[in-house]
Amino acid sequence: MQGDWMGALVLVTYAFAFSFAYEKLTAGTGALLLFGGAQAAMIGYGVWIGERFRGPQVLGIVIAIAGLVALLLPGLAAPPYGAAILMIGSGLAWGTYSLLGRSRGDPIATNAGYFIRALPIAVVVSLAWSDYFSIDTIGALCAAASGAVTSGVGYIIWYTVVREITATSASTMQLSVPAITAIAGGVLLAEPLSLRLIVSSIATLGGIGLFLFSMRR
Repeated sequence: MQGDWMGALVLVTYAFAFSFAYEKLTAGTGALLLFGGAQAAMIGYGVWIGERFRGPQVLGIVIAIAGLVALLLPGLAAPPYGAAILMIGSGLAWGTYSLLGRSRGDPIATNAGYFIRALPIAVVVSLAWSDYFSIDTIGALCAAASGAVTSGVGYIIWYTVVREITATSASTMQLSVPAITAIAGGVLLAEPLSLRLIVSSIATLGGIGLFLFSMRR
């Protein structure tokens, strides 16, 4: 069985921090914080292994991060800081999980190994928090489908792609997800699209666009 316990522990950390943080965050805000943390982990790794950036690439990264910083500035629409810190931690864990995929073998076997090892850890943590949640049939089925099907397939695709690009490119492109999530949250969950969230999303996507355009140049 491929994978290792480190990857399983990182996966569980990402999932639980993500779940608890989203109790107090909207879909779009949570996604911005999540992928901001992931970007920090992956860019830091890229710098550590010697990846170098040109001026426009640096500017693109700065603009994208500035969008995240603007979201957290004090104000009426700022998210709760406890939940925000938890979600950023989840992002750091996801960035680490993504980086592990760059040095592993077959994406399907690797993810399967991580998921199998993560299962007993998740059960223990869930039992420890059993007094704080309840389980119903529909919720359990949705969670199983989300974890075993959509997340599993998504992780396999991501592990296939991430080994073909630099760590910095991977981290920057992931920041397109928050804008998509914010729009989906407004359409599907009737969540308000605040001016703060809209401006942050525009800045983030603009920074990504500048980064990718400068790479092609």
